Amino acid sequence: MKKNLGPSLCLYPMPVTIVGANVGGRPNYLPIAHVGILNFSTPQYISVGIQSKHYTVQGIKENGTFSVNIPSEDDVVETDYAGLVSGRKEDKSHLFEAFYGELGTAPMVVSSPVNMECRLYQTLDLSTHQIFIGEIVASYCDESVMTDGNIDLEKVRPMLFDMYRKEYWKLGRPFAKCWDIGKKLKR
Repeated sequence: MKKNLGPSLCLYPMPVTIVGANVGGRPNYLPIAHVGILNFSTPQYISVGIQSKHYTVQGIKENGTFSVNIPSEDDVVETDYAGLVSGRKEDKSHLFEAFYGELGTAPMVVSSPVNMECRLYQTLDLSTHQIFIGEIVASYCDESVMTDGNIDLEKVRPMLFDMYRKEYWKLGRPFAKCWDIGKKLKR
């Protein structure tokens, strides 16, 4: 028997990311799990949903750029702390060492194994939240987390966020090949 949960977001856990933006010329970081892949063709677009009150929103609008960084489990303390304090009240630029890519205004986190540098493409105002759609201009990856030229999730060790239980989770193991396992049903 299925239970009706009402209009509930049932997509958790989601990957934890750190959104970076310069605000007033200084890097600011905000952990965000509400991230969406919008397409896989070129150019590639990604969306991030951020409460309108967050300080990072100001930086994204100010520069028209932002970064999406995938931290490893090693940065759980710093990542969680970045979500506990506001950049309006505390300078969070010291939490992570920053580097900049092609755009020059989207601070990326050196310790995050994977980084995406984005140019703001469109903003959707949903009253309490802003949805920022970014064109991915460049992606960066530590060679140490790559296998055969691809990002290896086991090596990245990303964190997952569960809103309902308010917990961080780890990835499990792969159990089947995409676009392959279903071939068993072909006649």
